Amino acid sequence: QVQLVESGGGLVQAGGSLRLSCAASGSMFSINAMGWYRQAPEKQRELVAVMPSGGSTKYADSVKGRFSISRDIAKNTVYLQMNSLKPEDTAVYYCKVEVVTLEGMAYRFLEVWGQGTLVTVSS
Repeated sequence: QVQLVESGGGLVQAGGSLRLSCAASGSMFSINAMGWYRQAPEKQRELVAVMPSGGSTKYADSVKGRFSISRDIAKNTVYLQMNSLKPEDTAVYYCKVEVVTLEGMAYRFLEVWGQGTLVTVSS
């Protein structure tokens, strides 16, 4: 079973910074991608940033130049550095990991979501 533990959310003033962390644990054959999504009140969940293994990092237009995703492969951890935060960045931020597990002789592809961490940016 694969589990994600997120940390780093909180309350910050506009213009400030926060760093989110998401650590994956459990039996994983490989990690295909790690990323961050967010959901603001009464809005749909949206992609913030994603880092595929061996692929190009992708950011939402609204966060380009302000947010940066990084990954510590040895620790199976993904980070989201958020700078120049704006009130419209207020949301619950979710980590998502796409993994391959090996169960017996069968490979299984899983999408695993974190529990979410609240980021509140005050004006």
